[in-house]
Amino acid sequence: MLVAVHMLALLISTCILPNMEAISNLHILSLVNESPHEKMHMYIELAWGCSTVLGILLFMVEVAILCWIQFYSVLKEAAYVATAILVPFVILFIWFAIIFYRNLVAHTYETRKCGIQELEELKHVLEMGDELTTTREIRNGPLVNII
Repeated sequence: MLVAVHMLALLISTCILPNMEAISNLHILSLVNESPHEKMHMYIELAWGCSTVLGILLFMVEVAILCWIQFYSVLKEAAYVATAILVPFVILFIWFAIIFYRNLVAHTYETRKCGIQELEELKHVLEMGDELTTTREIRNGPLVNII
């Protein structure tokens, strides 16, 4: 299972990387919006989650299982102690992963919120400019270029 999770993450990463490099080498600003990393955002997060979170958890479970296989027939208490030592690390890892991901989501939310506020301010400025132009046309008549 551990190897399968890492292979899935490697497959996703391997498929996405050449597309991102191809777009970055073109040096055309309009193509950045067409870059596949925006469309494949879900797959990139899936690869990160599989490789990092699920992979490390499975590795810790594998270590616990190996401790049980190694020590259970020799000394049962050693298997229990190995598990007792590993459990706080698993809990600490899960806690860190949750905190890290929450901070990442909070940062993304704040970035998008600021972007939306900037767009709203720009819309307001453009609307004020349209109202100003309309007011001038009413006072002075329509703007006509005579050649």
